[in-house]
Amino acid sequence: MTDATPDALAAAPDKRLDRLKVGLRRRHAREQRFKWYGRIAIGAALLFLVILLGRIVEQGHTAFYAHSASVPVYMDPTRVDRTYPQGANFEELTAQQLLARWGVADPTGEQATAMRALFSSELKFAAAETVSRRPEVIGQTVAIDAPLSDDADLYLKGEISRDTPEDQRRLTNQQIDWLERLKADGAVSAHFNTTLFTQGDSTQPELAGVLGAIVGSALMLLVTALIAIPVGVGAAVWLEEFAPKNKLTDIIEVNINNLAAVPSIVYGLLGLALFINWMHLPRASPIVGGLVLALMALPTLIIATRSSLKAVPPSIREAALAMGASRTQTVFSHVLPLAMPGVMTGAIISMAHALGETAPLLLIGMVSFVPGVPAAIDQPVGALPSLIYIWENASERAFHERTAAAILVLLLFMIVMNLAAIILRRRFERRW
Repeated sequence: MTDATPDALAAAPDKRLDRLKVGLRRRHAREQRFKWYGRIAIGAALLFLVILLGRIVEQGHTAFYAHSASVPVYMDPTRVDRTYPQGANFEELTAQQLLARWGVADPTGEQATAMRALFSSELKFAAAETVSRRPEVIGQTVAIDAPLSDDADLYLKGEISRDTPEDQRRLTNQQIDWLERLKADGAVSAHFNTTLFTQGDSTQPELAGVLGAIVGSALMLLVTALIAIPVGVGAAVWLEEFAPKNKLTDIIEVNINNLAAVPSIVYGLLGLALFINWMHLPRASPIVGGLVLALMALPTLIIATRSSLKAVPPSIREAALAMGASRTQTVFSHVLPLAMPGVMTGAIISMAHALGETAPLLLIGMVSFVPGVPAAIDQPVGALPSLIYIWENASERAFHERTAAAILVLLLFMIVMNLAAIILRRRFERRW
């Protein structure tokens, strides 16, 4: 065998070192590329989120303010009854007097109808309330703050343009001229749209609000929480701390994990068949909606609770048992209190998930028009997700801006609930 020269022996370690350096540079380059891939992915996700929220805010911010017109109305004693002011046609009275004040020769007929279309039907209720509260105004001229109709409001918000051909918009050129004259006279004012938060649903966009849907969602979440949290936490405690490890519990655990991935519409079909068709519970009521959402929230809540129980160190259980505590005392006096931050977080997240569900609610009848505000859990109600669905499918253009506004309200509720979950976790979380 030929002996290696001294120069070859000296060069071999240098070559190995060079290969190690090349490999190290490649690993560092791959690591840097991976970091940049992550940054690009996060940036893309944030960009899409900003675009989505920006589009919703752009479309829905106009729903948070509305326009009204202060118009003087002569309470004609021949047309306004002191004992029953609601019977007077204040809309026609206001339109005719306003046209006559502007010098229109014939302030009746089609022109009066066109003028009446600029004001909301709320005008008659505001005028009737004024007469009921102050009967002495009959025979006097009173300034009535009249809400404008949805089309007039959209024009003043810039959503309807005069440049659009007249046959392609719901306001005629004459009506736009009247609005501009009211605006020039200083009669038109913009104000915060309190109706959006103080009224229920309505067939007239300018009178529609989200209060009924908010109360309906709150009642459903109350029913969901009262059912899902005790049952979910109890099931998780039994499975994690007391259940024997056998095939039956393995099947239960697998099915719970599978149920967490079942589409929500399946729960709606189950609720329709079980709670409405078989148990004959009131259709579209919070109790049915709460039961359906509770079924949907249970798998998520059980999984989160079991994860929290597993995070408690075994030494806690061993110490309690060594001091003479029973298994039940150990679980409910030591383990469960220490796992409570995770349990509360899972409960809030599951409730937030239930709050945003739409498909199950549509299948149990919460797609119909429900005016007013519900007062009990057995009355037909709406919910924020179903209200958004109804408004988006409405033909009136003004409902579309209210759809985006309702989405913002729903997002605000979900953000608050998720923030509460984060705060609870950070406030009570234990570091082992």
